[in-house]
Amino acid sequence: MDVLESTCDQYLGIKGKVVDETRNTLLIEQDGRVKTIPKDCCKFRFVEGSQTHIVSGKEIKFRPEDRIKKVR
Repeated sequence: MDVLESTCDQYLGIKGKVVDETRNTLLIEQDGRVKTIPKDCCKFRFVEGSQTHIVSGKEIKFRPEDRIKKVR
C-alpha cells in the first residue's frame, strides 16, 4: 500500500503494509515503525498480486466491520 495523493504533504510517498484500521485511519508499518494515516485526506494504491487498486480514503471511511455490510 502507498499513499498516492494527500492534502497533507507529510503523508505523500508513505509505503508499507497495513497492520490495522479504524473508522478514520489506516495504520501502516514502514521501516519497522507504525504510522497513522487519515483516510479522509488521502488516495491509496493497494497491490494484490498482479492487480492494483486505487481507492479514495473517503470511499473507505467507515468501520472495518461495517465494510462487509456495504459490499453486498
